[in-house]
Amino acid sequence: MKQNIFFDLDDTLVYCNKYFHLILEQFSDSMLTWFKGYPEITEQAVKDKQTEIDIAGVQVLGFKSDHFPQSLIDTYRYFSNLTGRKRSAVEEDFLWKLGQSVYEQEVEPYPFMEETLNNLAEAGHKLHLYTGGEMLIQQRKIDQLQLARYFDSRIFIRRHKNNEALESILSEGNFDRDHTWMIGNSIRTDVVPALTAGIHAIHMKVDTEWAYNNVDIAVQPRGAFLTLQHLPEVPPAIYRYVEQRHS
Repeated sequence: MKQNIFFDLDDTLVYCNKYFHLILEQFSDSMLTWFKGYPEITEQAVKDKQTEIDIAGVQVLGFKSDHFPQSLIDTYRYFSNLTGRKRSAVEEDFLWKLGQSVYEQEVEPYPFMEETLNNLAEAGHKLHLYTGGEMLIQQRKIDQLQLARYFDSRIFIRRHKNNEALESILSEGNFDRDHTWMIGNSIRTDVVPALTAGIHAIHMKVDTEWAYNNVDIAVQPRGAFLTLQHLPEVPPAIYRYVEQRHS
């Protein structure tokens, strides 16, 4: 039985969070240097405030590229106001460029990405790519890894990746929900919308998850809901479920 299989991009098929973590390490190092002598400025305090500002902004603006560098500047300004330390245009410019640099990193696929996609495509399943972000940034990743060979025109890029966005895609495409899957690392933007829409979901668990992605699951699955850690586990998991369901 042929399936429609939606894949998330960032931290499902390609690495993403680790580059943000590297930038945040540089950010906290800079903050501790600039605010040396202020006991309230600790690495944890800086990271906690940036996370708070970052998540609040994403909920309003979606996955807008300017938001991340702005969250660094807003965190810097918060602690400047808290301590009374004078703000510097040079330091703010440095933070803006630091934040933007996360989008210039080389795209690195997860291990066995090609083998996994080849396996599913060669078995006749229809693959779709559904990712959050801005068109130019996400398209660059898609082009660098030549992902159109798997997904063709079945690529959906949304700034707001939520229940409404996925429901719109499924409704407009008239998908058979009993034979449709969503595979991604984010409980918030992949798993919960999939379960809400009544399709199968596979949560790809990662070692270090962005706090924004972690939410409670308050919806009852209609079909499969699996948690896996490695891409090569995906095809056999889908095949087992389909076989058991139709045996």
